[in-house]
Amino acid sequence: MLTPTRQQFRVAPLRLLIITLAVLGAIAFGAYEIYMRVTHVSEYDARVTADIVTMSSRAEGWVIELPALEGATVDAGQVIVRIDDRVAKLRVEALQSQISSVQAERNRLLAERRMIANQATAKTRTRTSGVHATVAARTALDSDILLAKQELDRARALSQRGMISNQQLETAQANVTRLESTRRKLDAERLQAEGTLGEAVAERDRLEVIDGQIAGLDPVEANLQAQLRQQQVDVGDRTIKSPVPAVIDRVFVVPGEYVLAGQRILMLHNPKELWVEVNIKETQLRKLKLRQPVQVAVDAFPDDKFTGRVARIGSATTSRFALLPTPNPSGNFTKITQRVPVKIDFTEMPRPLSPGMMVEIDIDIR
Repeated sequence: MLTPTRQQFRVAPLRLLIITLAVLGAIAFGAYEIYMRVTHVSEYDARVTADIVTMSSRAEGWVIELPALEGATVDAGQVIVRIDDRVAKLRVEALQSQISSVQAERNRLLAERRMIANQATAKTRTRTSGVHATVAARTALDSDILLAKQELDRARALSQRGMISNQQLETAQANVTRLESTRRKLDAERLQAEGTLGEAVAERDRLEVIDGQIAGLDPVEANLQAQLRQQQVDVGDRTIKSPVPAVIDRVFVVPGEYVLAGQRILMLHNPKELWVEVNIKETQLRKLKLRQPVQVAVDAFPDDKFTGRVARIGSATTSRFALLPTPNPSGNFTKITQRVPVKIDFTEMPRPLSPGMMVEIDIDIR
């Protein structure tokens, strides 16, 4: 029978210590795993996501400037693409010239209308005054004629008695004849004045014709104004600006290339609007609530601490959005646990991340 040596006695306690530490470590690791499974929902297949905006052109033309390169950071409203707008601007100038011509024609008609209105007013006033003057003169003349006839009758009576000469009688007769001739002349002048007054009033009908011409210019100008605004929009569409502070992800054209309406030019995203998209098993959904804290481990930056919170829990499983349906015509069924998309917003992001980066998440469900 062999007896253990002193060296073997010294090695045995060391092995025992190592085994003890290993067992304790396994127990601690198992306890930690159990604790995490009870208090957290973990998922290793998660990705950083952002709204990728595809910038397209609403107008076709030559790309003359592309200041934004891939990876560049741009501010909101900064020009990222310029398309040749020379022809579009010439169309704007042509429409502005047509509008100016219509406005000049309206001003000319308005001036002509004012002139005709003033002339008609002056003529009407003058002719009216002439008619009133002839009427007043005839009224006064009627009195003179009446007096002259009375003098003629008295002269005739005196002539029959031989108290006046025939010359005096003839003078009285001539006076009546002269006054009656003057009255006929005044009547003719009154008729003429009334006729010219009617002409002055008829000139006002020309104002309605001019008003119709002026009103006809309004729809013409409105149509030109609409075309001008549309053309100005076309000019503005040829200068493409970034809608948000963004990072250029991909550029699909180069300066000098001809692009069509609707053709995509570049893609960008807002680096401050990032979140984590993760698909959680349906059996774990009952444990999730909005605003639960989340620990995010980014594979690219393992030493940095990223945190977030549950922002949205999907209302349908990912299989409902599949392009190819999975019918079961044979009747054979294998139950597969479905997953529901969950959105996690960052509350602390010490480093800028890029869409598509892989992350691991632990949702605290306590």
